[in-house]
Amino acid sequence: MTRTARRMFELLEPICLVTFFADECNEELAALGHRTYWDGYFASRAAPLGRVPAEVVNAAFYNFADGEVARHIPSAWATIPPEASVAARERGSAASLRRILGEELSGSPGLVRAADLTTKAATSAPTEGRVMYAGMRSLPVPSDPVARLWHSATMLREHRGDGHIAALVGARISGAEAHILSALDMDIHPPESFGRVHHLPKQRLTAIMNGLRERGLVDADGRFTDAGRELKQRIETLTDELAAPPYDALPSAELDELVAALEPITARVEAAGSR
Repeated sequence: MTRTARRMFELLEPICLVTFFADECNEELAALGHRTYWDGYFASRAAPLGRVPAEVVNAAFYNFADGEVARHIPSAWATIPPEASVAARERGSAASLRRILGEELSGSPGLVRAADLTTKAATSAPTEGRVMYAGMRSLPVPSDPVARLWHSATMLREHRGDGHIAALVGARISGAEAHILSALDMDIHPPESFGRVHHLPKQRLTAIMNGLRERGLVDADGRFTDAGRELKQRIETLTDELAAPPYDALPSAELDELVAALEPITARVEAAGSR
C-alpha cells in the first residue's frame, strides 16, 4: 500500500494547495478581519484543535521556527472565533477549486465519485497519535461535492503530515533540519537559501548545518552525503507506510476508480499551479 499512499499524495496534494496558493481563501480570511496571510494561515489550520496555546500549535505543526507561531496564536483568535476561520478556509478553498475546474469538471459525476471515495478513505483511519488529523476528523464533512473533496483531501494531508512528523522525530530530525534536507532533495544550494529557512538568523542556520555535518548527513560544501540521502529516503518511505491505513478502506476496484476520477481533476489544478 505504500505505492498507493504515494500516488494518492501526488493526486491530492495539488487540491489541498489551493488553500495556500489561490486568492479566494486568503480573501475570505481577510474579510473576517485577519490582518495578514499568516494570521489567517495559523488561525484557520490550527482552529480544529480548539483554542490551544501557541506551544501546542507549534508542536503539532512541527516545522516553524521558535516564536513564529506565537506571533499569530492566540492573538488571531482575539476577535475571530476559530469556527469562523475554519468556515472561511473551507469556503475560499472550495471557491478556488470550483473556479479552476470550471463548471464542466466541478459539476461532473467523476468529481462527485472522487469526493465520495476520498471521504470514505479519509474517515476510516485510526486517530491515535494523529493530532492534526483528529482535529480535522472532528469537523463536519461538507455536503457540497467540491467542498467535500477539498475537506477530505485535507484530512488525508493532515493524516500524512502527522505520520511524517513521527518519521522525522524517530530519525531525530528537527523541523528546521527537515527543511534543509528537503532543500537538498530539490537541488537547492546552498540549502540555507530555501524559502522556509532563509529568514532565520545566520547563527541559527550555521548551527543547523554544523549539526547535520557532525552527524555525517551533509558534507563540507553543504551537500548530501550518501548517509544523508539514505536517511532522507528512509523518512519518505516510512511516511508513505504510515500514510497507507486510510486506503485500506477501499477495495482495489474502488482505488482504481478513485485514481481514474482524480486524474483529470488534479491535471487541471496542476496546470493552474493550484492558483
